[in-house]
Amino acid sequence: MMTMLLTRLVLFRKEVAQLWKAFWAPETPFHLKAATLFVAFYLVNPLDILPDFIPLLGWVDDIILVPLMVSWIVSRLPVPAKAYAGKDRPTVDGTARRV
Repeated sequence: MMTMLLTRLVLFRKEVAQLWKAFWAPETPFHLKAATLFVAFYLVNPLDILPDFIPLLGWVDDIILVPLMVSWIVSRLPVPAKAYAGKDRPTVDGTARRV
């Protein structure tokens, strides 16, 4: 159980880094960039599906929904979407992509 959680946490970190690079890439479609902004807004927005002031239960939606939304967006990224920063930067190659 603990190994599975650590594996998922590492995958989530890779997906977030991949999503950050893809957000600035011009090849990434607008609707995926908008979805990325929605996920960030949902995370910091005080109005959630379950309010955060409910002990523990309020954080469950953030802990479950945000990684699911990030994985969903990453799975729809174009392969390869070149990094916006320049030629020397690595490309967003879809290695964290789920099939």
